[in-house]
Amino acid sequence: MSKSLTPVDPPQLFGNPAFTQGMIVPPGPTLFVGGQNGADADGTLLDGLGAQTEQALRNLLAVLAEAGTDADHVAKLTIYLDPSVDPSDGYAATASVWGGRRTAVTVVAVAPARPGALVEIDAVAAIPSS
Repeated sequence: MSKSLTPVDPPQLFGNPAFTQGMIVPPGPTLFVGGQNGADADGTLLDGLGAQTEQALRNLLAVLAEAGTDADHVAKLTIYLDPSVDPSDGYAATASVWGGRRTAVTVVAVAPARPGALVEIDAVAAIPSS
């Protein structure tokens, strides 16, 4: 079995350059990252969906780094968006921080648990062996 993540994109499904339909994760430790929102180190939410999305992803990257992994080992992202926002601002912000990495992604429109939060992102990542 491969030691890296393997995208699964059945030819009969719509292909997208931004995400994959599934991801095979090699055996080993797995990190489940709890929901990260667009709050800075002081807990202050940034203004607007773009800024909050970028910060949520930076927070996610910090958790990955602390666990000894990185964005290249993320198998799945779940992105929760406030139903009142235009997701295109969030997609553009995601590309600026996440780059062209393809992973399995689910986007859900749901009222935020934290007042003022417009986005929350959680992840599942493999922790590579040293």
